[in-house]
Order: sequence, then C-alpha cells, then structure tokens
Amino acid sequence: MKVILKEDVESLGTRGAVVTVKDGYARNFLLPKGMAMRHTPGAMKVLEQERRMYELRQLKAKEEAQALADKISALEFTVAKRAGDQEVLYGSVTPTDVADLIKGAGFAVDKRRLVLHEPIKKLGDFEIPIRLHPDVIPKVRLHVIKEE
Repeated sequence: MKVILKEDVESLGTRGAVVTVKDGYARNFLLPKGMAMRHTPGAMKVLEQERRMYELRQLKAKEEAQALADKISALEFTVAKRAGDQEVLYGSVTPTDVADLIKGAGFAVDKRRLVLHEPIKKLGDFEIPIRLHPDVIPKVRLHVIKEE
C-alpha cells in the first residue's frame, strides 16, 4: 500500500515522502496513529498545502529563535559554589541551575534545551549552548568561582 508520511518515521522516511509499506503496517499502525495517510491525488494536494504551512511556521519559529538568540548570547553569569583545594566542586552546576539564572535575567528557556551532557563539577569558565531551534544555537557564558 502506498502512503504519504505526515511526520518523520524512523527507518521509513521523512515527512512528505511517498512510501510503499505492507497493508497491515499501514492499517494497524501508521494510519491510526496519524503518522501517514493513503496516497491519493486529493491527499497529495492536501499534503502540498500542509507542507507550505509547515515551512511558514518553521521560518517564523526560526526568526523568533534568532531574535531570542541575539539577546541570550550577550548574557554572562557568575556562580559561586563551595569547592575543595583542587578546584573540584562539592556539588555541581546542573542545567536546572543555569536555566534558573537565565530565567532570572528575564528569558524563559526550558532546561531541556541546554546542551549540557553532564553537570559542571569544577571551577572555571564555560560556554553552554542552548538549542532554541535546530539551526539556532546561541551560547551563554558561565563563570564558576569558589565561594568564600
């Protein structure tokens, strides 16, 4: 059965692709979950219209993310934490801590958007990327200093 994918499906295709799948897979999984629709001439017209609307939404989202990125990239924060003699923190600086700092500066950024693979556990200067959009990733500077 030929179907048109309404969203990206891993190991099958991307949004808008026309793929041939087994009837049962389409009937029992793709169609009920709204991940695909049957391939018909009318569906192709609907898909083209949805694609244009999707592109416009993506463009608008990217422009908004870029405007926010320009403001966020100028931010610089200093955090004082307790540390040992070898500049190792007793605690750590987590994405939640950084998100709270950014929120305190007046910008709402979800902690899951911060690209911090593991908490910061030592003193120093760090640049933390924030994934606002797949193409827009500003960096916030963070200085971790020893608490007196």
